[in-house]
Amino acid sequence: MAASLLLLASAVGATFSVHGGTAPPVPAAASPCGGSRAPTTFRHVVWIVMENHNTAQIVGHSPYLNHLAAQCGLAMNLTAIRHPSLPNYLALTSGGTHGVTDDGSPAAHRIGSNNLFHQLGRRGWKAYEESMPSNCAHSDTGRYAVRHNPAAYYTDLARSCRRRDVPLTKLAGDISNKRLPRFSFITPNLCNDEHDCPVGTGDRWLSRVVPMIFSSRGYLAGRTLVIVTYDEGRRQAGHDPVYTVIAARSVRPGTVAAGRYSHYSTLRTTETVLGLKHLGHARTATGYRRRFHL
Repeated sequence: MAASLLLLASAVGATFSVHGGTAPPVPAAASPCGGSRAPTTFRHVVWIVMENHNTAQIVGHSPYLNHLAAQCGLAMNLTAIRHPSLPNYLALTSGGTHGVTDDGSPAAHRIGSNNLFHQLGRRGWKAYEESMPSNCAHSDTGRYAVRHNPAAYYTDLARSCRRRDVPLTKLAGDISNKRLPRFSFITPNLCNDEHDCPVGTGDRWLSRVVPMIFSSRGYLAGRTLVIVTYDEGRRQAGHDPVYTVIAARSVRPGTVAAGRYSHYSTLRTTETVLGLKHLGHARTATGYRRRFHL
């Protein structure tokens, strides 16, 4: 395992030169990460969750994301919690799966647990869901999958979800109007998250959406953390890392972490940089704040 991780880490640095024709070069002055001083707490954290690919399937096949990892940081050995999708989305946002082992709807799984959204209060979070037909939709529609929208499952968010869980089309306006909340959960649709479409489709989507976040005042000021991860890999059992990119102005370019992390590590790190208490299994998970200079 260690040897394979070293090979993958080497591939990250070479990916952009090999596949440079399909992703625009970024001038050094425009690099999103630079090892600046980390803030005591971050003003904003943004997650983007992609679908169903492990690290080996992304290295060398996702030009924009591979280049971003080389510019910023990469957790090479971060694993999902279990299969299928929904338990991972619940684990990421609450520190546990709550006995859920399938992708049932919010009607089938009414989760009463505390969660990251609730920790932040009614105005401290927003979920941006691509192709969702209306706020906090509880049923699949077209390329919108409710199982990828964890806020819809938490019973303590019943009111705030209708206001804070919105279609992705609202994101650009919130960035331009300086209205990004403390925590943003971004979900591409079933094509752009690579669930139903090729990795290249998701990579092109990321190359449009992520720079928009990097242009925000909070990010340019060094107070925004962006995490791009995958909900799960392909294997149904065993250790199957998912590609996780860590971007902030304070991240030292080219940082590669080979240590063992999980989705609980992402929750713990997010709660730490936002000054929140740790929930569920995040209490004992290994965070990666120091490794990425956050």
